[in-house]
Amino acid sequence: MDVDGRWRNLPSGPSLKHLTDPSYGIPPEQQKAALQDLTRAHVDSFNYAALEGLSHAVQAIPPFEFAFKDERISLTIVDAVISPPSVPKGTICKDLNVYPAECRGRKSTYRGRLTADISWAVNGVPKGIIKQFLGYVPIMVKSKLCNLYNLPPRVLIEHHEEAEEMGGYFIINGIEKVIRMLIVPRRNFPIAMVRPKWKSRGLGYTQFGVSMRCVREEHSAVNMNLHYVENGTVMLNFIYRKELFFLPLGFALKALVSFSDYQIFQELIKGKEEDSFFRNSVSQMLRIVIEEGCHSQKQVLNYLGECFRVKLSLPDWYPNVEAAEFLLNQCICIHLQSNTDKFYLLCLMTRKLFALARGECMDDNPDSLVNQEVLSPGQLFLMFLKEKMENWLVSIKIVLDKRAQKANVSINNENLMKIFSMGTELTRPFEYLLATGNLRSKTGLGFLQDSGLCVVADKLNFLRYLSHFRCVHRGAAFAKMRTTTVRRLLPESWGFLCPVHTPDGAPCGLLNHLTAVCEVVTKFVYTASIPALLCGLGVTPVDTAPCRPYSDCYPVLLDGVMVGWVDKDLAPEVADTLRRFKVLREKRIPPWMEVALIPMTGKPSLYPGLFLFTTPCRLVRPVQNLELGREELIGTMEQLFMNVAIFEDEVFGGISTHQELFPHSLLSVIANFIPFSDHNQSPRNMYQCQMGLQVYMSHITSCILVTDLLFTAWVCDYRSSCPYSEMSFSHSPEGNLCWLYSAEWTYSFISVLL
Repeated sequence: MDVDGRWRNLPSGPSLKHLTDPSYGIPPEQQKAALQDLTRAHVDSFNYAALEGLSHAVQAIPPFEFAFKDERISLTIVDAVISPPSVPKGTICKDLNVYPAECRGRKSTYRGRLTADISWAVNGVPKGIIKQFLGYVPIMVKSKLCNLYNLPPRVLIEHHEEAEEMGGYFIINGIEKVIRMLIVPRRNFPIAMVRPKWKSRGLGYTQFGVSMRCVREEHSAVNMNLHYVENGTVMLNFIYRKELFFLPLGFALKALVSFSDYQIFQELIKGKEEDSFFRNSVSQMLRIVIEEGCHSQKQVLNYLGECFRVKLSLPDWYPNVEAAEFLLNQCICIHLQSNTDKFYLLCLMTRKLFALARGECMDDNPDSLVNQEVLSPGQLFLMFLKEKMENWLVSIKIVLDKRAQKANVSINNENLMKIFSMGTELTRPFEYLLATGNLRSKTGLGFLQDSGLCVVADKLNFLRYLSHFRCVHRGAAFAKMRTTTVRRLLPESWGFLCPVHTPDGAPCGLLNHLTAVCEVVTKFVYTASIPALLCGLGVTPVDTAPCRPYSDCYPVLLDGVMVGWVDKDLAPEVADTLRRFKVLREKRIPPWMEVALIPMTGKPSLYPGLFLFTTPCRLVRPVQNLELGREELIGTMEQLFMNVAIFEDEVFGGISTHQELFPHSLLSVIANFIPFSDHNQSPRNMYQCQMGLQVYMSHITSCILVTDLLFTAWVCDYRSSCPYSEMSFSHSPEGNLCWLYSAEWTYSFISVLL
């Protein structure tokens, strides 16, 4: 993810020098880095999920408590480890490691053992830890858990793999399967939306709302909305186990903090102190809570726990207060651990909602790439793994109850080991998910679809195989919509999604491909030092009053956390300073950080603020920072407020801020191979991308049997910086693509083995 300038070291032009090189056919010492980078988003996301993410997921799984024979039993997963693929212990063989080629030949699954440490306690007294095998989980090829990891090309060939094997896929029953990258809403960012169908949710509901997809560090997601009601109040809605719940906002605010009503009132009206309608609306929301007899935080928690505990499946001995705290932790702003931070974020979302309803700001486009990110394969893998581990704990209680009905069962270490072995294994659910692409989940994992998540990595030719790892899909639910809004190519996609490489027909505009330079952030970074840095740059902490009125200040958000306020005159300087730290690698600012300053315009435009993002799954791409003379990774939101030039003559002093690394950086890897694309009409470029994926291999000796065709090797010499040679496409098994001219002037592609 670091900016290493690799796009500036491209060859001057493609050539066939590999065919005349004396060392041609001899495996190189290292694999081609440019080719390996094409699947890096898949591999790196799985590496995080299987190593660091797994430990975070284990910590996020709450202890499972239940009653058994008048005793309180508690089961907690304290650790989990996935092992590389290997044969069972005791097998007589020379090498215990299992390699992908063997699984392809035996029509088996390339998988590793999942082992967990289960801590059990009786009546709150710890009794010990049991190491238990939970099942087999698929392993991504070329990941850190794969036995091919970091092997040189010579050793890869010895293990019956390609010298430039890229990985990024799973092997299920001998078939290579790829988890699709899906487009999802941007995480931890409030998105103002106008949806007429929201009026049908209840009496008085309007079309105005603010939605947020809250995502934790282990990728657990919950969708949360604030709805504007006609009487000026706000309703909070969230989803828990596929059920929709509604809660007046005042109850949520008073349950989170022990502030007085006056303090809550003052926090909500920041920036709108003179707006009498807003003041009356806030008073009405607080009055609703008092009318239910809830005057303190403890009373509100007790009230919420009494109302919701029937849906939370908690033990009977849990008091209402703890049930309400469980609800707040699992359903409301789950990406934040502090209730105070949740309170300040809900207040910001409320102010944005009223600004939208009053026409003071415009709604955010949920179909724009600015408000979107991608669902990486590792994210889906980790979310599904966490849910199935939680289900395994529930299955232990079911097994224990069944055994107790037939015989007298005592709770001890030996009996629990036998019962643990009878729990629901994770092997079949994972294989079913990857084999069929269908998601079987009680929670839905926050997705809008439960099918089409995986596809076969078919190798009709190398270009088609490669496109599976660079494509992003809008989602199966949008394919059934009659509207074309979700299929539009918006200007915000420039440089991130290829405008040419999309199929014609039903998936047109829904199945897009990343540009050649676009990358997916796959790393988490700890941002504990950034709030202190912001305060040093002039940002006022959230619990402190700034020097100027709130209406003259921007709110500052860091990964969905309300950090504070910054003077609107000082905000551009703060943003420029953060960008300089980011480009020059100073102050521990990650190079993939996104700095988006949405300015005040005095007109209904995007809600103003300074928004900082370091979270994974965002799309970034390298450009040249003209002021600092260095390459910089920019995101989709901050690109809106930049002036990016393409050619040198388009750079204007004081106006242009960045420049493209090369003119065709807006095209995908496949689209970069179109000859003279700037002389084609737009549909022709689209067709040529698709025709390149439909090529069948034709042996070179068949040319002597064809007399009416002219074959010309397509070496892409029309473009000086084409990545043809850089990515070693002349080494692909299908060879180089050729242009075919027939007597009827029809055009098609064939593949010739060089």
